[in-house]
Amino acid sequence: MADIDNPPPITQIFFGQALGERARIVQNNKRFVHYTSAEAAFSMIKNAEVWMRKSSTMNDFSEIEHGIECLFHAYKGPFGERLKRTLENAHPNIVSQIAEIFDSWLPHFRLETYLTCISEHEDKEDRTGRLSMWRAYGNVAIVLNKDIFMSETDALKAYSSPVAYLYPHQFEVEFGKVVERAEAASSYLATLDRELVVHNVFSMFRYAVLCTKHPGFHEEREWRVIYSPTFELSPRIKKTIEVIRGVPQAVCKIPLSDAPDDGLNGIEIPKLVNRVIIGPSQYPFAQLEAFIYLLEERGMSDARERVWVSDVPLRQP
Repeated sequence: MADIDNPPPITQIFFGQALGERARIVQNNKRFVHYTSAEAAFSMIKNAEVWMRKSSTMNDFSEIEHGIECLFHAYKGPFGERLKRTLENAHPNIVSQIAEIFDSWLPHFRLETYLTCISEHEDKEDRTGRLSMWRAYGNVAIVLNKDIFMSETDALKAYSSPVAYLYPHQFEVEFGKVVERAEAASSYLATLDRELVVHNVFSMFRYAVLCTKHPGFHEEREWRVIYSPTFELSPRIKKTIEVIRGVPQAVCKIPLSDAPDDGLNGIEIPKLVNRVIIGPSQYPFAQLEAFIYLLEERGMSDARERVWVSDVPLRQP
């Protein structure tokens, strides 16, 4: 993603909504949070790594299909025809080139996309957490500082993006805004290298598919960290086979280790983790002690001030 403070015009055309969301996070100094099981949180901190799972194993069985439906609905409609005309006027025969590339990669995005999901965290949730997330995802919330998710590094080949919660007709409205910006900048697009335009339109389609979700999940306020190894392989992220809830499956592991020479900073646990909230569970204070110890092992000197037991009155087994 381009520089939030000074994005190039082509990024403003095709990624205006995402740029706006990223700017909002930075300006409001927002944090993120990952709700998960105690076991998964233990593994993340103990091993200093984050697991990414295939979209097909996520809790929403239609993770990718909904985005595909929305994109195809818009692209086949009036706004899609207008976009095609604008692109063809700038670079003849570019539409068929983009379609051929996107169609060839779509099966990979369906089957070979790995995700880690985080949510926007509100200051008022520091002590309690979010009730709906406790109910859905587990009893530990790891609150994360924003910096690594807003950084411009390509070191991991994994990228963060906001999720848009849209029905197809709502997606079409947002798609129309992109088309209107492209039409207004048609002369500019004609001056650009053809492959740059192809790359940006293809990337817009890719993120539209991977980051559009059913509005029923809106309260999650989700962002996604996306990794497609068949599309762009990372030398740092390793794939292994693990058993999760009794199901053997491939996972990709992000090492929580800085690489300053490649612009990767702020991913190590003392800088990444803002706090840990222990949610409703049978033994919350035993977990409190355990997570303090784990964070201290990872070099967090003030771990005792960073781990909290939620006071939400929800009884869990």
